[in-house]
Amino acid sequence: MKVARSVAELEPRPRAVAIGTFDGVHLGHQQVIEAAVETGLVPTVVTFDPHPRLALGYGVELLSTLERRLELFAAHGVEEALVVEFDFDLQQLEPEDFARDVLGAMGTRVVVAGETFRFGHRRRGDLALLRELGLDARAVPFLEGISSTEIRRRLHHGDVAGAASMLGRPPEVEGTVVVGDERGGTLGFPTANLAVEAHLLVPAFGIYAGAALGTPAAVSIGTNPHYGGRERKIEAFLLDFEGDLYGQRLVVELWQRLRDERAFASEQELIDQIAADVEATRRAERPV
Repeated sequence: MKVARSVAELEPRPRAVAIGTFDGVHLGHQQVIEAAVETGLVPTVVTFDPHPRLALGYGVELLSTLERRLELFAAHGVEEALVVEFDFDLQQLEPEDFARDVLGAMGTRVVVAGETFRFGHRRRGDLALLRELGLDARAVPFLEGISSTEIRRRLHHGDVAGAASMLGRPPEVEGTVVVGDERGGTLGFPTANLAVEAHLLVPAFGIYAGAALGTPAAVSIGTNPHYGGRERKIEAFLLDFEGDLYGQRLVVELWQRLRDERAFASEQELIDQIAADVEATRRAERPV
């Protein structure tokens, strides 16, 4: 999939454009993207970075990084994507100008978006306006009960199965592998410690079964209370992996929340519990 940061990088071609932020690329978003793909025109996504709420100074916990969003677009058949910087100039752009200078300049014929999509200065633009401007603008109905907000709520409660049912895939934690306390190695369970982007949502503290790099992974999210920790850490023990992951990006799927994190009476009791978590991870099934 070609990724552009300016309209000039894309040739004018007869396109069907799915437009939106698409945080998490959940089933509702996928329905919008699929509607663009099914037109037979060049399937294209126009998305925004940073997230508009962040750009406007509001808090939001993101379900996916931009890099992951783009990977998911490609997986759903998108051929080209335009990442539009959501800055002050874009906020002030009149919707007619956006339609001409962005959509029109790339050859857009069909625009597909959610029913409540708004764009342009003071959010004045909508699909009806795009129709008035000569575009075939199509609204895709919402899937009842599915939203990024509800997925965030589920993950805050550790309900990874519920989140997966809305995403159409397991929820993920993503970050760069960094040097940690290295206690896992001394206990016989070396872990990859993830540093995540500041605005990325991290699910409820606990021990999870999941997968990364095609192998099962036992994942700890929390403060390591057995050692009196206070700083949040995300650690993944990849069960059948050998190699050096330092400095690499790692995407870890979460399949099942196994238990709360807690302190133990002894280090041996901790080791025995980790071993049990590893066996539970081997038995865990991908939720979707």
